[in-house]
Amino acid sequence: MSKQLFNEEELKKIEEVKSRYPDSKAALLPVLWMIQEKEGWISSESMKLAGDLLNVPYEHILGVVTFYTMFNDKPKGKYHLQICTNVSCMLRGGYELYNYISDKLGIKNNETTSDGMFTIEEVECLGSCATAPMMQVNNKEYYENLDNAKAEEIISKFKSK
Repeated sequence: MSKQLFNEEELKKIEEVKSRYPDSKAALLPVLWMIQEKEGWISSESMKLAGDLLNVPYEHILGVVTFYTMFNDKPKGKYHLQICTNVSCMLRGGYELYNYISDKLGIKNNETTSDGMFTIEEVECLGSCATAPMMQVNNKEYYENLDNAKAEEIISKFKSK
């Protein structure tokens, strides 16, 4: 990857985001999110690029990327399955759901299937306590009130795409 990661329109968006703050460092989270949305993860090279754009040291960016679980510092599968096991989900079968999907796919936490289709991750609260247990897919799709049969349907749907 080179400085060509962002096109002119995206660079203008970054400048607009930077203009909202007295210090460009404050724009780091939105810029990292833009990178992840575009690339699927945040590589060392893209962290260095973000540092150049925002005048922020690489070490600081690495600390941010590895601290926040919303950022991926390595590639994930085509379908990133995040299963909540926090209190409400745990009480309503979150661990059972996680274990079922893990066994079904033959992978453990933060592992990716050999075909690159699925990555599974146990996560803390996804904000769906009333409809627990739940799973988020690719930070966009939410599946709630899950049981093993519904999880099986979801996985089959993704496998057929």
